[in-house]
Amino acid sequence: MKEMLPINQNVLLDLSSAAGEQKTSGGIIIPDTAKEKPQFAKVVALSNIDNPEIAVGDTVLFKKYSGTEVEYEGAKYLVIPYADLLAKVVETDAI
Repeated sequence: MKEMLPINQNVLLDLSSAAGEQKTSGGIIIPDTAKEKPQFAKVVALSNIDNPEIAVGDTVLFKKYSGTEVEYEGAKYLVIPYADLLAKVVETDAI
């Protein structure tokens, strides 16, 4: 089994969950080329980063035009520099 692991302070994000056919309320299918690039994704792997603030499985917000999209074994991924991550989505208790 082959696995993709990022190097050089990069993070591997899963974009597969953001993919899929989207339709307007009128039933018109929106092609992938017209869709806005997602800015949230799940962390799949981290390179060797000192004191990372994220972990595998976390959902993160990243810069809009950052990273390199790749397709590997039928899934879409984004390899992004660790510095281009903006926030981590965390669950909080309601007040």
